[in-house]
This record gives sequence, C-alpha cells and structure tokens, in this order.
Amino acid sequence: MNLWNYVRGREGTLAYLTYQHASLAFQTVLVGTVIGILIAMAVYRFPLVSALSLTSSRVALTIPSLALLALLLVPFGLGVVPSFIMLAFFAALPVIGNAIVGLRSVPGSVVESAKGIGFSRLRILLTVEFPIAWPVILTGIRVSTQMIVGVAAIVAYVLGPGLGSLIFNGLSRLGGANALEMALTGTILIVIIALVLDGLLVLLGRLTIAKGLSS
Repeated sequence: MNLWNYVRGREGTLAYLTYQHASLAFQTVLVGTVIGILIAMAVYRFPLVSALSLTSSRVALTIPSLALLALLLVPFGLGVVPSFIMLAFFAALPVIGNAIVGLRSVPGSVVESAKGIGFSRLRILLTVEFPIAWPVILTGIRVSTQMIVGVAAIVAYVLGPGLGSLIFNGLSRLGGANALEMALTGTILIVIIALVLDGLLVLLGRLTIAKGLSS
C-alpha cells in the first residue's frame, strides 16, 4: 500500500520520466542498430576484418559504462549528449556481432543463384542476404534493447533523462520517507518499458521475418 500511496498524486511526473526513459532507449537503440548494420554490411565479406570487428564488438561490451560516461563528460559536459553517445555506442555492439554472424551464415549457393540470374552485388545484399540474416539481426536488436533500457538508468549520474534519477535519489535517501518506494517505482517502470519494447520487437519479427526463417 505504501508503494501505491507514493504513486498516487505523482502520476504526471512518473509518466514524464517513463516517457523520457523509453524515448532515450528507443532513439539510442535505433541509432545503434543503423550503425551496427552498416558496419556489418561493410565488413562481412572480408573474413579477417569481420572477425576483428566481431571480436572487438564483444570486447567493447566489457568497458564499464560509468567509466565511458565519465570520459564523455570532458568534451560534452553534463546532460543528454554524453548520455546519448554512451548508450548508442553500447546499443550498436550486439547488433554488429549478430549482423556479421547472420550475413556470413547465408548459404553460398543462394548467393550464387542470385548472381546467376543477374542480380548486382547490392541487390543481392538487400534482397537476398539481408532478409535471410534478419532473424539473427533482430535477435541482436532485442538483446541490445533490453541492455540499453537497464543501462539507461545510470545516466542520472550525469543529469541525463529518465527513471535513473528516481532510483538513485531513492537509494541515496534510504531510511527516509518514501525512499524505498521511489527506488522501487523506478525499477518497476524500467522493467515495464523493457517488456513493452521487447513485445514490440517480437511483433516486428512476426511481421517482417519470412516464413521458414527463424532466429
């Protein structure tokens, strides 16, 4: 009941923070996805470069997000810009890996058949290889989205937008009035955002993955 009492009367503020968090996550995943797919398309045909890109994207995930955020404070200061750059960077990493794996897994016989009927290299990529690789790429986007929704909470440290401020303010005031409710409310809303966005991506997969293909 204490949680419900905390929420009552604060619906507008909570809705605004939730919108900020979801919007930041969506935009950074979108940018990261575009960057990740473009990088994968540029390197997947070169075994050495694609292997290095795949390894680098996995190693880069071990970079502490707070450390990267702190480094970005020097040129960009506090606020949205360092938050966006850090999140977009991490959002691209799972997509790069999955896109490279997906594109490289397209059967060579399918590519050769497309060449045989006169398809250009670009047309093969866009109409043959990419659709076949899409289920694997979409899995990477889903992983990226879940990760970013959670990581986005830490941008409160640099006065970034979203529900992180609610969580950290609550944790810093543990023992005080409404401190636990504040942190718990922020956490629950982040979980809800993650579930909603993942559900939308599942729906996207059902609408865009050709029958017979699966991730």
